[in-house]
Amino acid sequence: MTAVVALEAITTATRRRRSWTLVVGLVLFGLVLATAIVSLFWLPYDPADTAGSRLEPPSLAHWAGTDRLGRDLATQLMIGARIALAVGIGSVAIGAVIGITLGLVAAFAGRVLDDGVSAFLDILIAFPTLLLAMLIVAAQGASLWSAVLAIGLAMSAIIARLTRILAKRILALDYITASRTSGTGMWGIIWQHLLPNVWPTILVNLALQFGLSVIAEASLSYLGLGAPPPNSSWGRMLKEAEGTVLTAPIGAIAPGIAIVILVLGLNLIADGLRDIGDPLRRVSARAVPAPTTEGPR
Repeated sequence: MTAVVALEAITTATRRRRSWTLVVGLVLFGLVLATAIVSLFWLPYDPADTAGSRLEPPSLAHWAGTDRLGRDLATQLMIGARIALAVGIGSVAIGAVIGITLGLVAAFAGRVLDDGVSAFLDILIAFPTLLLAMLIVAAQGASLWSAVLAIGLAMSAIIARLTRILAKRILALDYITASRTSGTGMWGIIWQHLLPNVWPTILVNLALQFGLSVIAEASLSYLGLGAPPPNSSWGRMLKEAEGTVLTAPIGAIAPGIAIVILVLGLNLIADGLRDIGDPLRRVSARAVPAPTTEGPR
């Protein structure tokens, strides 16, 4: 009984940690989301206003200081939050639609088509996400839409492979065979059995991919392949502050902290969702047999 009580206490503490992980992640993500929403209606200064003093430290007039051109850094950070979320949401939507569709097609297809799709996905996954995104952006031209499309296509291969593996595993279960025998068609199996079972794991992966898309967009902008000026992305802010990092470090610290806050929040959300919603990680106390005090008979 003592071991059972201890196990229940550990399980309760783990659930509390999970809930706090999700709450902290939502708070960090909500902070960036609120900043992006506010930037749609109000900004401290015009993004192109260069009337301020150059490399000014944080003050009441300029909360995060100014850059080498005299522009307000707080204004650029707010616009950067809008761009980061737009790229993240857009790329995740593209990756989810293409990836889930392709994964389900591979799961239901015959062996020849399944092997072909799997080989194609392996080739895409072999390319680093940033490299593939750079190739697509270079072909399409640097723009916000090109960054969204490139990152979305790059992550679709990972989502497709995960969807295929989960769907194949579920389709091999006995109750799927019984459902097919009872007359349930392909679409019925997808909506009634596949999506409800694979969605928790895919949702966790999408949250992780969201964070990776933020890093990818910042990397593309740092290399000059992201949204062109006058859009102020966090990656471009890091690039522009590169030459003044010793004299005015706030120009590099501020966008770096913004990226960390958003990516950390998304990773915590993914961790909380995985612990709560993924049945593969649920731990039941009843799975552990209670110790017995009886001696050998």
